[in-house]
Amino acid sequence: MDSLITAAARALAAGDPLGALKRVALRDDAPALALRGIAMAQLGDLVRAKALLRSAARAFGPREAVARARCVVAEAEVAFASRDLGWPAKALDAARATLEAHGDRVNAAHARYLEVRRLLLIGRIDEAERTLAELDPAPLSSASRTAYELVVAGIAIRRLRTQAARAALTRAERAARHAQIPALTAEVESAILVLSTPAARLIARGGERLVLLEEVEALLASDIFVVDACRHVVRVESESVSLATRPVLFALARTLGETWPGDVSRDVLVARAFGARRADESHRARLRVEVGRLRAVLRTLAEVNATKRGFALAPRRAHEVAVLAPPVEEEHARVLAFLADGESWSSSALALALGTSQRTVQRELDPLEAAGKVQSFGRGRARRWVTPPVPGFTTTLLLPAPLPID
Repeated sequence: MDSLITAAARALAAGDPLGALKRVALRDDAPALALRGIAMAQLGDLVRAKALLRSAARAFGPREAVARARCVVAEAEVAFASRDLGWPAKALDAARATLEAHGDRVNAAHARYLEVRRLLLIGRIDEAERTLAELDPAPLSSASRTAYELVVAGIAIRRLRTQAARAALTRAERAARHAQIPALTAEVESAILVLSTPAARLIARGGERLVLLEEVEALLASDIFVVDACRHVVRVESESVSLATRPVLFALARTLGETWPGDVSRDVLVARAFGARRADESHRARLRVEVGRLRAVLRTLAEVNATKRGFALAPRRAHEVAVLAPPVEEEHARVLAFLADGESWSSSALALALGTSQRTVQRELDPLEAAGKVQSFGRGRARRWVTPPVPGFTTTLLLPAPLPID
């Protein structure tokens, strides 16, 4: 490599994209194109970054398989940062295999990390955890090690393992200080704030308060009968019943849990479960049927007893009942939850992450845009959706500076 390429690579490794561009901005050879692509990605121009990295991969000759594979890995990182989750994962896997075959352990490990990151973005936690177990973080640079530990923390947070998450964030903070990249340090600090930010609302005995992630973990490990409105599950200790596919039964269970130890009138249950303003005989008959179904699914956890006014919940083992609800509840909340990271998402990426169709996501985005809660830019396949970040939520754009040509 010539001296300018070496200096530009070192500038990128130190988090100085402008310094790198000063050295290679006017060059069109393959190594310079790769470095320019990484620099543009660090500056936030992800569209230009992908184009430059793709050009670099084509510019490297057939004998430069390692360099081309490194460009593919860099392009994959930019794609995932821009929420292009439909980017071909097989290409990343092939690039990782090439790097491993040629002994490039550092970039191969980074490619494996990117696979985990994509799985985490689309909510495949089990697969992400299994893939992460296959990754040896030892070869990673300080910047990549920071990103790795943030992914470890992200999985631990979703698993409600707060001690493991806190330990991973401590390691990420240490690695970020060693990397000396201000943007990466700020990312870690933002992630740490998540553990001190309210994660849910606890509703019990007519009262309501915000709770931290650690309190949620402790609640679910206790002997309290919990109606979990975040996951649509009813649980006591290690036993749980999922009502995710039975919204009417969950609405009944939540209403009964919110009013425990009191009872709920039939009219209120009809309104909450069926959305009816006035309860007639057909609604009351349907309510009796649905309550019977609820009794059947909760038979090992609780009874649903009839009262003069309506019905009341009676746990079999637990002495307390609590409802765990999201900190903010509104229509289309699931879409807003993904957009809250402050990054730009395409409707296809949202559909992939939510496990639904692109048209369904579009129907949810349209009223949000009309209400001014989200904004879009671009057209056609390039259209992206954004919303202002919610305080306390960490973004997931982690773009360390791999050196694909070193």
